Amino acid sequence: MPDTGAVSEQQPSSPAASPLAAGPVVVGIVLAAGAGRRFGSPKQLARFEGRPLLEHALLAMASARRLDSVVVVLGAHADAVLAGVERHGASAVVCADWDEGQAASLRTGVAAVAGRADAVVVTLGDQPAIDARAIDRVVDARDGVSLAIRARYGRRAGHPVLLERELFAAVASLRGDEGARGLMTGAPVRVVACDGLGSDLDIDTVEELRLSGGGSTPAC
Repeated sequence: MPDTGAVSEQQPSSPAASPLAAGPVVVGIVLAAGAGRRFGSPKQLARFEGRPLLEHALLAMASARRLDSVVVVLGAHADAVLAGVERHGASAVVCADWDEGQAASLRTGVAAVAGRADAVVVTLGDQPAIDARAIDRVVDARDGVSLAIRARYGRRAGHPVLLERELFAAVASLRGDEGARGLMTGAPVRVVACDGLGSDLDIDTVEELRLSGGGSTPAC
């Protein structure tokens, strides 16, 4: 696997995510390395329902019962995010190539846990309504056959996305802003209904934050 330029900051595992001692190790990964250019300021720090936007995704991961630990991948504004966002037990990993796109963030996150994880569950840091119950449902859907599992809301598949260890090597070949989508072409993928378990809709602009009803003035 190529060098991702990642720098790890070791933190204790989330106290809400108790290790599943005798079972497979499943690690949550929150991708939050982008510069938020469309947003116009560090999106990770924008206030949503009284908390930084990124903190909502981290709280969902920390509350999931089926995860052993959580990693958040940072990049742009990493120092400000580390100082301004409570991580709720997640370890922070900094992606040096964050400006390449989402693929670089995913490579960094998977590389950070590949030595210990049997599977990873990926969400995005700008999805404030992601729900711990959806994360657990996706993990519980592991069947020993599917190499990837996706949540579905109505007719639309989205996050969380679970990737089995068999796909980790292929993550290293991803480039650009495609994320895990390219990995799932031709692979056995299971889609799990998560209706009523939050939402994976993301926030890309200040207007979307305002229209969500939970946002306030972005942090500078």
